[in-house]
Order: sequence, then C-alpha cells, then structure tokens
Amino acid sequence: MDIYFKKRRWKRFIFLAAVLIGFGSLLYTNMLVKETSNEEREKAERWAEATKIMASKPNEELDNDVANFLINVISSNSTIPIIVVDEAGNVIEKSNIQFNPKNKDKVLAKEYEKMKARQLPIVIPLGDDENQYLYYKESSLLVKLKYYPIFQLAVIVIFIVVAYVAFSTARKTEQNLVWIGMAKETAHQLGTPISSLMAWIELLKDENVSPSIIEELDKDMSRLEKITERFSKVGSVPELYPENLYQQLQNSLNYLQTRVSKKITFQTNYDSEKELCLPLSASLFSWVIENLVRNSVDAIGDKKGAIELNVTEKENEVYIDLTDNGKGIPKSSQKSIFQPGVTSKKRGWGLGLSLSKRIIEIYHKGKLFLKSSEPYTQTTFRIILKKKPFK
Repeated sequence: MDIYFKKRRWKRFIFLAAVLIGFGSLLYTNMLVKETSNEEREKAERWAEATKIMASKPNEELDNDVANFLINVISSNSTIPIIVVDEAGNVIEKSNIQFNPKNKDKVLAKEYEKMKARQLPIVIPLGDDENQYLYYKESSLLVKLKYYPIFQLAVIVIFIVVAYVAFSTARKTEQNLVWIGMAKETAHQLGTPISSLMAWIELLKDENVSPSIIEELDKDMSRLEKITERFSKVGSVPELYPENLYQQLQNSLNYLQTRVSKKITFQTNYDSEKELCLPLSASLFSWVIENLVRNSVDAIGDKKGAIELNVTEKENEVYIDLTDNGKGIPKSSQKSIFQPGVTSKKRGWGLGLSLSKRIIEIYHKGKLFLKSSEPYTQTTFRIILKKKPFK
C-alpha cells in the first residue's frame, strides 16, 4: 500500500464526517423549523379565535377573566407579523409590523400582498355571513432558523477547504524539504566514489584493457557525473539555456538503448539532425525522458515491446509523446501516479514521475500528464513545452 493511500483515506473520512455532521445538523434544524412553524400557526389560530370571540360578543357579555384572557392571547404575540382584513381587503388589525407613520398604508398593503401570496388565510367567522381573514408570516426568529443550516454548512465547507489547503501546503513543504535534503546528500555521497572510479579507469587504460570497455566505462562515468549534477540542482532554480530539443532527445535514447532489453525496440518520428532550440536545463530534461523511458521498460517487462517517441510542433508549443505497449496503468491509479510514494514496483520510492512533473511544470513552465492508457495496448505520456523563452 502506498504511503499516501492512508492519508487520502483519512481525508475522505474527515470529509465524510463533516458532511454527516452538516447533514445531521440540517435535519435537526429542519425539525426545529417545522415545530416552530407549527407553533406559530397555532398562535395565529388562537389569535384569530380570540379576535372572533371579542368581535362577536359585546364587552358586557364577556366575563372579566375571559376578557382578560383573550386580551392576553392577543397581546402576547410579540414576534409573528399579523394582518386582519375584511371582505373587501381593508386592513382592520395589524401586529408586529414596523412602518413609518407616513408610509403606513403603503407598507401594510405591501405586507398584505406578500402574506396573501404565501399561504391561505385563517378565516374568522363573525356571523351573518360576515368573515374576517387573518394573514401572517414567519417571525424573524423562524426566518433566521431556516437560514442557519446554510450558514452552518458554509462554515463547515470553509473549514474543510482551509484545513485541506493548510494540510496540503504543510505536506508539500515537508516533501520539498525531504527531497532537497535527500538529493543534496546523495550528490555529496556520490562525489567520493566517482572520484575513485575515475582514478581506476585511468589505471585500466594503462593496463591495455580493451578500448571498447574503457569507452563504455567512460560513458557510465559521465552518466554518474550527470546524475550527481541533477541531484545537486534539486531545490534550486536551474538556469535554462537554448538547447536543441531533438539532440537532447536523441542523446537520452542513445544512452538508454544499449542498456535495456534487446526485445524492446525504439521508434522515433523526428529528424535528429533537425534543430529546434528551446529553453531547457539539459541535465534535468534528460532526467525526465529517462524516467519516462524506464517506466515504459518496466511496464513492458520481459516480453517484446516497442517504445515510440513522437514530437509535434505547434505554433507556440511542442508536444512530446512517449508511448509504449506495456501493461498500462489501471484507471484507479491514474489520478495518483504523480504523487510522491506512489509506485507499482517492488523496489523504488515512487519519486520518478513526481520529480519529472516538478521539473517540467515548475522549472520549465510546461506540462506533463498521462494522455491515455489502455492495458497491454498503448500508454502515452505527453510533455508540452513552450517554444519561446519565458520570463
């Protein structure tokens, strides 16, 4: 299991927990809204009933206690906006509606239309086929309660986003420090054996060893020096110089062809003698090509296979497609292959593609991505580089 799978699982768990908390809160708040809405409806109905009793009986016919009770019912409503109108729609009573005395009629008419559009009125029968109609709307408390879950969910989402950004930033910073420290220490450690090997090669030359062997040893020594140079540059911004892209590609392939299985053939669709100068760090760019080719070699394995390198020139960009017919990349892994530590190999740290993407996208301001992958048919990685130098 790759070391980042557990972290992704924890992030998903935290996200799911936040969603469940938000959803649970939403359900609970909706329950409170319904209960409060029902209570307000009951209050409005009691208000209507008290109004009906007081309007249908003269004051002298009401017992003092009953009259006081009805008055308390009406006056106890301090939150629900209410309007009572007659058959003609004229406002008879109002409660909890704020207005400027100068705009009283305008405000009441506007509120009446709003309430009328929202729900059916509570009918107050007064007898003799005469009715009054009570309209009401939600109290400000109920309105706030309705919008509270949205606010709460927004806070949860903001918290998740901020936590994710902070976590990702901290993780990337930690990764960068580890990579830089590891790379520079590797470069330092390689220095001593490289110097020793150079001395041994000189001794072998004096021993009349076959020139072809010396030549191959010199090539490998140059490669070790280049690898040391690459590691020493990790963590610092490399300088880009105009380099012939085709020549750089061919140099990398020439070195790798003699060091991979003879069952693998290399195909190119470009003219290695042609010149196309791009701003490149030659040592780091060749590192990317070698990483991609070695991944293709590993994907092909022991069977016969082919690695194809295509270059397509556009107006302002160059597309470099590296294709193989190896085992391919499962769809479940395609989104994570550029993450550090992700690898299908038994050996290795899973840093090759991650470092390659960093070299192309951060240092060369280009793009590196998996274009397509079909198992045992075709897998293509694409590099996009700018033609013109950038600032």
